[in-house]
Amino acid sequence: MAEHTSSSITIEAAPADVMAVIADFARYPDWTGEVKEAEVLKTDEQGRAEQVRLVMDAGAIKDDQTLAYTWSGPDEVSWTLVKSQMLRSLDGSYLLKPAGVGATEVTYQLTVDVKIPMLGMIKRKAEKVIIDRALAGLKKRVESGAQQ
Repeated sequence: MAEHTSSSITIEAAPADVMAVIADFARYPDWTGEVKEAEVLKTDEQGRAEQVRLVMDAGAIKDDQTLAYTWSGPDEVSWTLVKSQMLRSLDGSYLLKPAGVGATEVTYQLTVDVKIPMLGMIKRKAEKVIIDRALAGLKKRVESGAQQ
């Protein structure tokens, strides 16, 4: 089984408010540095995204990818790669847990396998950078109240 990278952050907001930002794919270009376009291709019966196309630009790595999302209750979402130009696989998740009054601990887990050869140590470092940037952007977005 592939190794994964994970990190957590505490956000001063209720889990539902954090998940609302995570689920609002159309706004990803506003707060994630790497996502330039996001398009929901398919939704479930509750209106949540099941498949999302993302156009990424992370400097040296540019990619057009489609991810499939699975919603496990109100506090967890995971995704897996459907197709990509640069990646062989991509599996990730956000898990939200209450962290006291009006706060949420968000854990982001990510496993990436690129089509080009890359040392495991370099790949883990890249995953860590992606996770840390995403969590910092999510925290800033949620705590600014800009989700509405």
